[in-house]
Amino acid sequence: MFPLRDTQPSYSRPFVTTVIIAINVLIYLYSLALDDYSRNYFIGHYGLIPVRLHPSAFVTSMFLHGGLMHIVGNMWFLWIFGDNVEDIMGHTKYLLFYILCGLAAAMTQVLFNADSRVPMVGASGAIAGVMGAYMVKFPRSRIVTFVFVFFFITTVEVPAVIMLLYWFVIQLFSGVGTIGYSHLSQGGTAWFAHIGGFVAGIILVNVMGTRPKYLQRGDLNW
Repeated sequence: MFPLRDTQPSYSRPFVTTVIIAINVLIYLYSLALDDYSRNYFIGHYGLIPVRLHPSAFVTSMFLHGGLMHIVGNMWFLWIFGDNVEDIMGHTKYLLFYILCGLAAAMTQVLFNADSRVPMVGASGAIAGVMGAYMVKFPRSRIVTFVFVFFFITTVEVPAVIMLLYWFVIQLFSGVGTIGYSHLSQGGTAWFAHIGGFVAGIILVNVMGTRPKYLQRGDLNW
């Protein structure tokens, strides 16, 4: 399944979400302009390497991506789910929420892969936090999704709570499946970053709360 859009309306402009996407794209384009040596240095210097932790890398690694499909997929998910979460939290609180989810995701990944020498990059941990918040606040929203059935492609509307729980279970089983596998030199998907970010998003959106004028909206209730 691949999400195309959601059915949940947004009542304000997703300014912060748009800026985050723009920054990620600009940094990715900058990295493409570098020669191979400089690009590897750039990723190694600003990516998060568990065996050589640098505090600033917890933030800078959120804005780096390893390839075209990596950044396109991440930014697409952020665009689908981020506008609604920003809408109910407000721009400033949402930005803080996004960064905190990214930090929680990175720390979770480091905890489970403390010996890794591979730079961890990508916004997926922070975006997982946005998805967790979306599931809590908009469980009855519908996600219009591409479904591939053998040689046929169709679209269906899947309840947000079902799709996002399904996504989380995949991350959880995939993460548990990598325990005991050596990540000293091999790359791969940061499953535990997704798990940590998602859980952080669920917790933080409840702790930080929504803007007062949205508290009575019917689509925020189960």
